[in-house]
Amino acid sequence: MRLLHLHSSFNPGGKELRAVRLMNAFGKGVSHDIVSASPGAHGAAAAIAPGIAFAFPDFPSLEGRPLPGRLQRIARAMKPYDLVLTYNWGAMDAVMAHTLFRDFLGLPPLVHHEDGFNEDEADGLKTARNWFRRIALARASALVVPSKSLEAIALGPWQQPRGRVRLIANGIDVKAYRARPRADALPRIVKRPDEKWVGTLAGLRAVKNLPRLVRAFCAMPEPWQLVILGEGPEREAIRAEARRLDVAHRVHLPGFVPDPSKAVGLFDLFALSSDSEQFPISVVEAMAAGLAVASPAVGDVAGMVSVENRPFVTAPGDEGALAQSLETLAADADLRRRVGAANRAHAEAHYDEKTMISAYRATYGAALRRPRFP
Repeated sequence: MRLLHLHSSFNPGGKELRAVRLMNAFGKGVSHDIVSASPGAHGAAAAIAPGIAFAFPDFPSLEGRPLPGRLQRIARAMKPYDLVLTYNWGAMDAVMAHTLFRDFLGLPPLVHHEDGFNEDEADGLKTARNWFRRIALARASALVVPSKSLEAIALGPWQQPRGRVRLIANGIDVKAYRARPRADALPRIVKRPDEKWVGTLAGLRAVKNLPRLVRAFCAMPEPWQLVILGEGPEREAIRAEARRLDVAHRVHLPGFVPDPSKAVGLFDLFALSSDSEQFPISVVEAMAAGLAVASPAVGDVAGMVSVENRPFVTAPGDEGALAQSLETLAADADLRRRVGAANRAHAEAHYDEKTMISAYRATYGAALRRPRFP
């Protein structure tokens, strides 16, 4: 079986690493052709398991004006596959191409995935894009969203029928996060016995607003270090803010970690600073590792964490409140342990990846009209 994945970028991020986990779960009977609209942005492939067949084929550009000729070229390139999987706004031209030419060209079924917004829609949806999505999604077999807030957008502004929208919460192998990693598990940094780490996992993109996290962190006492795991174009902006605040010696960017279960347990506290999220996998990973979470109330975060953690989920954009959450949790080890234990229990009860994988199998199988997928 041949699957085509169309991404705006295949650099490591929540949706890309979820796609990889699904590829690994589907096994050797499925091959995957992966297209990134950003040339060379293929870093998430490092997490694909040995033996899984994948390639980065030549494919018409996903960027450009949605003119009929270009859309038809994209549509024709879909023909050799059994199932087309598209991700976020960056692949929406391909979704439109499929809707326009599906019957004429006899195209395979398409399932679209929406996981959230970049900085250009972080402050509000764009009317023109809402209209484009309404039309483009008209012949998709399913629209998969991970959060209740995105489900409401799909049913509301995007005017998708209830039967097309699938809410599938992100899941992970929660048991893999119970073991504490070695102090030298990360590249270019070793945790010393006298250190405490506040950490995060994120693509280094503007929408993650990691300079905000540097500012919220800067008043924390000297034993605390800020460790940001990920790669992306905002690396220098983060470093510049750390230098400006004279905390560069305590802010570390070791890069992308293919297996977060071998790293997150080194943190003593987890933080998020994004302008926009939906159902961030990194928060689930932190919870499974038994960490307290300080975060703005973006997307479903307030509902994801345990009841004990909710006082530390603060108003979006309130940098002072985020800093206060970090300082309160940093000052009280017993509080961190209690909140972290509640988070771990909540993650184990609600966010195991077996449930997620089963839901994706059912969704893709329904699109293919097969009782079982793959």
